[in-house]
Amino acid sequence: MSPIEKVEVIPIVVENDKADDLDGTVDTVVVRLTDADGRTGIGESDAPPSVVKAFIEMPTAHLWSQNSEGLLIGADPVEVTALWETLYEATCYPGRRGLGIHALSAIDIALHDLAGKQLGIPAYKLMGGARRQKLKPYCTIYPGLARGGQTVRDLMTIIERQFEQALGEGFRAVKMEVLFYDLVGDAELVNLIKEGRRMLGDGILMALDFGYRWRDWYDAKWVLDRVADYDIYFAEATLQHDDLLGHARLSQNSPIRICGAEHAATRWEIREWIEVGKVAVVQPDISRCGGLTEIRRIAEMCELYGVQVIPHGWKTGILAQCGRHFQAACPAAPLFEFISPQVYDSPLRRDLVSPEPRLSDGLMDLPEGPGLGVALNEEVVARYRIDG
Repeated sequence: MSPIEKVEVIPIVVENDKADDLDGTVDTVVVRLTDADGRTGIGESDAPPSVVKAFIEMPTAHLWSQNSEGLLIGADPVEVTALWETLYEATCYPGRRGLGIHALSAIDIALHDLAGKQLGIPAYKLMGGARRQKLKPYCTIYPGLARGGQTVRDLMTIIERQFEQALGEGFRAVKMEVLFYDLVGDAELVNLIKEGRRMLGDGILMALDFGYRWRDWYDAKWVLDRVADYDIYFAEATLQHDDLLGHARLSQNSPIRICGAEHAATRWEIREWIEVGKVAVVQPDISRCGGLTEIRRIAEMCELYGVQVIPHGWKTGILAQCGRHFQAACPAAPLFEFISPQVYDSPLRRDLVSPEPRLSDGLMDLPEGPGLGVALNEEVVARYRIDG
């Protein structure tokens, strides 16, 4: 056992002229843990970097509002689950389901990385071991929101190019983001989805993300009924995120799998999505829902309910690598979201960590190396960190 000696919270932000878009890769917050022998473990959270840093570094007020750093210093990183429970209970007053869980997610990922390095094993072995020998990512196809007078035809041109890039990289599963909002009515949206399927051709798994387009489940069903014959694997973000009863109505009447919960934290909230929302697929984000410890517990729960877990993943290569370890260890996960730096241009996704996994005929090998199996690019950290 080599105890944790240092906790660093590193906020990283790139120059961003797209604050009116939905690109979550323009910033991140990295937690780096260092043990007494100089080994390090890294994790990240998909939440405002400066706010996560403030949460982790806040002074202790009382037993339910404690400083996380003080609880980690001197701890054994191999006791990952025990540390998760300690941190959860010690921060439940200010962070039971929101920011506190997002911060805990980054810490938990870093613990898996450091513990794996201490033991000389990949992180998925800390999660129970490989349940499959090949991994299947889907590539998210996102043209961005319409900006600067762009039309829906401009966005479809970008989508077609990204389809070609994804297929050229070897992906055999994609998600088409149709966040067109007021640019099109529902009838035209149906035609654009059918056009997207024609661009892809047969034999490629295709999913859809509607970006919380509707407030009435009847409207959502009208569109889904008309694209059901185009072999759509799931429909994401159809209704408003917290409208669980609407999701239940839609799920029970849709010809396509309904999924959601990308903003949900902990297995307790995911259970509400399953029992109340009746969704077929849950999509918690590993860097927001509680880390690798919690998503493993979510996946085990979902096995009992017959629900799939396909985690959200729109951040840097740290989260992308977490998706690989998660799917390796959890049989309820037929896919995981993967942003390809060859398809979507993002400095942090492309450069923050390496190496980048290889893809062959739609599949990836199990992660190699101890811990997460990726290393920080210190030059990129120095260039973009905002805390001096």
